[in-house]
Amino acid sequence: MNIRDQLEQKLGRFEELERMMSDPAILADSTKMANCAREHGGLSKLAHKYRNYKKMSDDIKDLKVMAESQDPEERDMALEELESTRKQRELLWNELLDFTIGGEDANRTRCVMEIRAGTGGEEAALFAGDLFSMYKRHAESKGWKVEIMEVSHSDMGGFKEIILAFEGEGVFRELQFESGGHRVQRVPETEAQGRIHTSAATVAVMAEPEDVEINLKPDEYRIDKFCASGPGGQHVNKTESAIRLTHYETGIVVQCQDEKSQHKNLAKALRVLKSRIYDAKREIENKKRADQRKTLIGSGDRSERIRTYNFPQNRLTDHRINLTLYKLDSIVNGNLSPVTDALFEYERDQLRGDMGETE
Repeated sequence: MNIRDQLEQKLGRFEELERMMSDPAILADSTKMANCAREHGGLSKLAHKYRNYKKMSDDIKDLKVMAESQDPEERDMALEELESTRKQRELLWNELLDFTIGGEDANRTRCVMEIRAGTGGEEAALFAGDLFSMYKRHAESKGWKVEIMEVSHSDMGGFKEIILAFEGEGVFRELQFESGGHRVQRVPETEAQGRIHTSAATVAVMAEPEDVEINLKPDEYRIDKFCASGPGGQHVNKTESAIRLTHYETGIVVQCQDEKSQHKNLAKALRVLKSRIYDAKREIENKKRADQRKTLIGSGDRSERIRTYNFPQNRLTDHRINLTLYKLDSIVNGNLSPVTDALFEYERDQLRGDMGETE
């Protein structure tokens, strides 16, 4: 499916949602109405831009006819307007490309991120904590909402694992490129001889689906309740507030104990479980379309090493696009835009040739 087909599909979905939101049956169901309104809002900007793009394309066809007029004044006016409209349409096309980066999930306003310590023991856990801080500060600079879904602390203040939920405009379109293996090279605080160690962490970013997309029924998963515990295994409370969900079909297991309320832990666990199930289904579809893909950076392959953070050299290298920046200190403090912008521009360049126009 080329970009034009994708845009037509999204416009069609937007218009379908418009009709649904005036349906008395939908209006009477607050949950369905809220889901429709959320999806409609997520597609709104793209739909309006694409409608304008199509109108400009029609105007260009009319102007080309006028440019063949025998009247010199009408012909000159048409040629002048034709050039101006083509330039406007080209700018609009680039904006539309930005909206399509990320495929079918490009306009998701919610996503779930999982950060896990990899090889390197305690230093890897500390690095996972650094990644968490970097993404949190970046999200705050963007005005995104950040929510901690689940966390497993290490003994020295890092994270064995932390799961986050982000909400905001363009959040999945930007953060999807963070999926993969992240490697750090630096001198650990516990290193007495000043030797550089290499550690790793993995990041997984998953679009968070709407309830209507992944409709989990109670008989499709098992709920286990247990007492929440903290670092070292000590009990935080003596009530069974922690929740573990096991999805029968996929075998996916989700655990949540961050909240004191069992109800809140269950709600968070269900959100993460739905995201993982949706991600698994999306991955199957991606593999089916793998031979059609033009880009490498959006693969989300978590076994792939995508980036190296070299602290002694103040260097960040993104291996997918051969990007090297010597301002690691600024990036880990939350200024991730130089990296995300470069990845975005690379992806845009891959898509730019797929305009689908003959004029």
